Order: sequence, then structure tokens, then C-alpha cells
Amino acid sequence: MSPKQPSVNPTLNAHETIGVGALLKALREAKGVSLSDASARIKFSVRQLESLETEQWDSLPDGLLLRGMVKNYARYLEADMDAVLLQLESQVSGVEAPRPVPKNLSSASTRGDTALYSERQSRSWGWWLIILLVLLVAGFYALDRGWIPESWLVFDWLKGL
Repeated sequence: MSPKQPSVNPTLNAHETIGVGALLKALREAKGVSLSDASARIKFSVRQLESLETEQWDSLPDGLLLRGMVKNYARYLEADMDAVLLQLESQVSGVEAPRPVPKNLSSASTRGDTALYSERQSRSWGWWLIILLVLLVAGFYALDRGWIPESWLVFDWLKGL
């Protein structure tokens, strides 16, 4: 008895690659998931998933919407999302390619993330200051109008306002 040889698809040459739609379809079928089950899980219609698997790009949204659809479908099928999105970029023009991020670096250690984080903190502090100022003005206005009972005022100097 001879050992089994791995099956080779004779229709693909070494230079040809399988399309994104065919890849997603093969992954879905390998997992034993029906189109209706996948549709119910990721909230895209069966027609949209069929169009994606058959690579009918004209009946699908363009740009980031298509990228998001492919990303969600690949995530559901537990595929390498970055590889699928790069393949989509090479197959369809007009889709924004993802920017690869090294997986061994933490998000806080990259220069861009650190700058965004410190910028967010300074803006947050500014908003808190504006909110505090508005509350103080509203409080003094309410005191001036007599809307606040004197029993609530703990400082004597507030009662004179």
C-alpha cells in the first residue's frame, strides 16, 4: 500500500492565486456553514454573500464598505483578516489597503499611538474645564434669580448674592 499523495488542483498553476470570493467560499464550506447561517450571523444578506463568493463586484458596495464586509466575513470564518484584505486590495481597485502593524509591539509603544493618546488627554482636560465653567455660571445665575432655597446654601457669603 503506497502512502497517499497530497491532492493537487490541476487547474491552478504555481503563478495563479485563488480569488477572495473563492477563498471565503472554500473556508465557509470547510467549516460546514451554510450561506443562510453565515448571513444570520454577520448580518449581510444571502444575496450579498453570494455576490462576494462569486466575485460579482458590480453588485457589491465600493471602497471601505466592501473592505468592512470582507473583514467581517473573514473574521467570522476565522481567517487571517490581514491576508484576505491584502488579497482583496490586489484583486479590486478602489479598496483601501490595511496598514500592517507589527504584532509584537504594544499599541502604546509606537510613536503615532503615543501622540494620539497625549492629544486626547489634553482635549479631555479642556472639555472638563468648559463644563465646570458652564456649571458655575448656571449656578450663579440660579442664585441670582432666587431659584435655589437658602437652606441649601452652606456658606454665608452665598446667601448675600
